Amino acid sequence: MNQQYQAGRRRVIAGLLSMLGGISASPLLRATESTANAVPARLSEAEMQTAAWIREHALSDNRSYEILESLTTEVGARLAGSEADLRAVAWAEAKMRALGLDKVWKEPVQYPVWQRLSEQASVISPYPHRLQVTALGHSVSTPAGGVQADIVHVASLQDLKNTDAAKVRGKIVFIDHKLKKSTDYGEVAAGRSRGASEAARKGALALVIRSVGTDSHRLPHTGVMHYDEDAPRIAAAAISNPDADLLVRMLKRGEPVRLDLRIQTAMEGNFTSYNVIGELRGSEQPDDYVLIGGHLDSWDLGTGAVDDGAGCAITLGAAEFLRRHQLRPRRSIRVVLYANEEQGLIGGRAYHAAHRHEISRIQAASEADSGQGPVKTLRSDVVPAALVVVGQMQQVLTGLGVSAGGNQAHPGPDMGVLREAGAASFSLDMQADDYFDVHHTADDTFDKIEPVRIRQSCAAFAVFAWMAAQSPVDFGSGDELIQGRKNRTAG
Repeated sequence: MNQQYQAGRRRVIAGLLSMLGGISASPLLRATESTANAVPARLSEAEMQTAAWIREHALSDNRSYEILESLTTEVGARLAGSEADLRAVAWAEAKMRALGLDKVWKEPVQYPVWQRLSEQASVISPYPHRLQVTALGHSVSTPAGGVQADIVHVASLQDLKNTDAAKVRGKIVFIDHKLKKSTDYGEVAAGRSRGASEAARKGALALVIRSVGTDSHRLPHTGVMHYDEDAPRIAAAAISNPDADLLVRMLKRGEPVRLDLRIQTAMEGNFTSYNVIGELRGSEQPDDYVLIGGHLDSWDLGTGAVDDGAGCAITLGAAEFLRRHQLRPRRSIRVVLYANEEQGLIGGRAYHAAHRHEISRIQAASEADSGQGPVKTLRSDVVPAALVVVGQMQQVLTGLGVSAGGNQAHPGPDMGVLREAGAASFSLDMQADDYFDVHHTADDTFDKIEPVRIRQSCAAFAVFAWMAAQSPVDFGSGDELIQGRKNRTAG
């Protein structure tokens, strides 16, 4: 191929990409040139007009807010393994049918049942106070009479690892790692997840952590924790941020601070819940599908509106909007409401186990599990030949205030295992500056939901799902996609 032709081809591709509305052309140009000798396939002008129509009309005409009101009012808190868990499954099946999805079914998910029975914490000395406390998910109980001991203060899980065991033995460890911004969640939550085993190895009697939340409310944040097989099991709990501040102020006075911690929990036999699945069937390739959804379970303190009733409502609302307006794309759109995400991504793993043979049929996967939104950025994880269509998606979504992200997306907690298996993935990143104010607390209730925010998120998912399912090109799967990720990381 001569140099003049190559130069002309580059000008054509660059011109096409520059029309995508504020998207940098050079990364996409380099990617497409490396894998194709022709201009990549793209959605037609008529299809782009349809996508723009979805964007404009779905913004005010989706039913996400009403769907979430139904879930939080008619079911409420949905702790995995509880009676309300099964009521939520029944609600989801009935709601999908009422919303008119073409096919609705459920698939079993099994796991052990953890129960919260009672929780109490107090400062005994030097200044008696009752603390607001909650057991962490999967925590064992304290002895029946509780644990009474001085606290040893550490700044983080890493600080605990660096602390001499002699300072920890016989004490209650207090991890005082404050979540200042949402992007630090993973680092801070590590203390919640792994702190008990680390403390127990050094002889601690129990673990108390500062709540993993950005709020200043006197409401503790729960969340799951895990025990290592090689460590003793001690009770683990979270106290509210104001109570953590109180302990810090007491410690500054130079006297030992002694706590009384009483936690009673139970871990019982296996429970069968379900992933609930609904599908809008495609017009040309119905066995290939775009996968969206959220997790149906919640913690028991609130009513699970923000985490993750919102994600369920956003994705159900997107599918319902497309069905109601008879906007049936080439491929199917499948909505999965996952079981028991909160206690270990169990529903996501069960879905992968049941569908591992069809990874190549997943055109794209994206989960909504970051609250109500609005969606701020669209990122992809696709083969280079599909990046032009991704750019078209980003062009349409700019009308909703959504910016263009890169090609290193993660689809969400439950769908991460599908990405690892080679499924093409997208992330509709949501505004999360207030998400961890109510996350895993009694304040996670429907009154926190703002109709304008959740409806923008639903509109963004409707645009994304339709365009992905309508795409003239596959987004890739399997070894090709996995190797491409490795190459990007190495580069």
